[in-house]
Amino acid sequence: MAETAAKPKARWRRRRRIRKHLSGDGERPRLAVFRSARHIYAQIINDVRGETLVAASSLTPEIRSKLGETQGKRAVAEEVGRLLARRAKEKGISTVAFDRGGYLYHGRVKALADAVREGGLDF
Repeated sequence: MAETAAKPKARWRRRRRIRKHLSGDGERPRLAVFRSARHIYAQIINDVRGETLVAASSLTPEIRSKLGETQGKRAVAEEVGRLLARRAKEKGISTVAFDRGGYLYHGRVKALADAVREGGLDF
């Protein structure tokens, strides 16, 4: 029981440690990732102005209609990354700072990051 309580605390510690050094601005906004048990969310944020420039998630109607409930979570994360990269390119964003949100760079987070890179964003 103590181990399950320690996991979220460890993630929040890692997240604070990352965010101490990482911030998004107009020239290089921050690509933030949130991963829940069922869904994945990603947004590109300008921290100076405090606004979200682009967002995509597994709940986006484009992705839900395309993949439905039959695909695995990693495939959905890849599609979220492709959609986010496409939307960012439309807004003229080419470079971002990747904020993994304290999650390990593995699995769905890595799949999303690789798809964003394939979509043409640099980080």
